[in-house]
Amino acid sequence: MDKTIVIYYSNTGNNRFLANRIAKRLDCDIEEIKPVINSKPLLLLGTTLGIKKIRADLSQYEKVILVGPVMVGKFLAPLKAFVSKYKEKIKGLIFVTCCGSSYEIKDQKFGHGLVFNKVREILGDKYLQCAALPITLVIPPDKKDDPQLVMGTRLNDDNFKGEISERFEEFINSIS
Repeated sequence: MDKTIVIYYSNTGNNRFLANRIAKRLDCDIEEIKPVINSKPLLLLGTTLGIKKIRADLSQYEKVILVGPVMVGKFLAPLKAFVSKYKEKIKGLIFVTCCGSSYEIKDQKFGHGLVFNKVREILGDKYLQCAALPITLVIPPDKKDDPQLVMGTRLNDDNFKGEISERFEEFINSIS
């Protein structure tokens, strides 16, 4: 079995929840990306003052599963900084996100599909796969268009069931 590590950045806790769930399910190492300064305005501007050094030696892993948010169709600065800083040591990368954009709007202006294209472009032959588990999968269908509810919903053991759980299992099976 390939040695795998989960590396994550989380702004609201949803991607931390997802990263921990992936690492537990795969029984693999996990480490958090810590920006030098964690500022939402800097995130949205696409800039960062860098990230703190990762403890793990990424060259020892066949797969890096990078977990992090997509905000307004952007590959956030801490995630970009991680890829830029460690690209030479990464053998293969899978990017997965818990985001606010649904599958229906993934290729629109603020969708996660745009970020997936950017990840493919940056990583070239080190790119393995991208996957999204939109937060809308845990919101009742009649409330999915409520932006405040979408932005305020947090993944937890109680709501991680139904379609999101099924999609999670599909993702795990696709990378195992």
